[in-house]
Amino acid sequence: MRILIVEDDRSLARGMEASMASAGFAMDFVSTGEEAIEVLANEPYNLVVLDLGLPDMDGLEVLSTLRRREVQTPILILTARDAVNDRIEGLDRGADDYLSKPFHPRELESRARALIRRSLGSPDPVLRVGCLSFDRSTRTVHLDRSVVELRRRELAVLETLMGRPGKVVTRECLTAEVFNFTDAVAPNALDVYVGRLRRKLMPHGPVIRTVRGLGYMLEGN
Repeated sequence: MRILIVEDDRSLARGMEASMASAGFAMDFVSTGEEAIEVLANEPYNLVVLDLGLPDMDGLEVLSTLRRREVQTPILILTARDAVNDRIEGLDRGADDYLSKPFHPRELESRARALIRRSLGSPDPVLRVGCLSFDRSTRTVHLDRSVVELRRRELAVLETLMGRPGKVVTRECLTAEVFNFTDAVAPNALDVYVGRLRRKLMPHGPVIRTVRGLGYMLEGN
């Protein structure tokens, strides 16, 4: 899952990036409203974390601009603890949730997962395909009753495929959800992660099928 952080406090943004990355998210960061609007016009995200106190324009105006442009990505706004009016106005303008500063990193992670699940139409935190299950809240994978040990990006690939079982997921979509735009991505990086997943799911797990020229599909078993 890929998240855009819009925050001009670099120390806070770096802290959010570190905690969210450890929770399995791919993170990108911009510090101004104009950058956020430009990036969201060209890049797909599962969630936007938007601070309202930006240096170039009011965060509420960024929010309104995105909704006018029909950006449907869930938006979580960050507000000062006592800014009740900002919270109300943000929700009225199309925000999906808010978080008051200061906040605990685990609360941000939990709210992010819930918003993304809701937007994908799958509120259950556990994804299931055949005998394979993926608990998105704990980032644990079980095949039958055995734990499957996966690295962070293997988990990201699997989560994306399990969210669309029986459907082709394009290479572009997988790449966008697994890597951020500052990652140096080798041409065969995605194939490497898919290959590792296939080996770890054999012989009893669902099959990851290559759809030539398009991408990959997770087939139930």
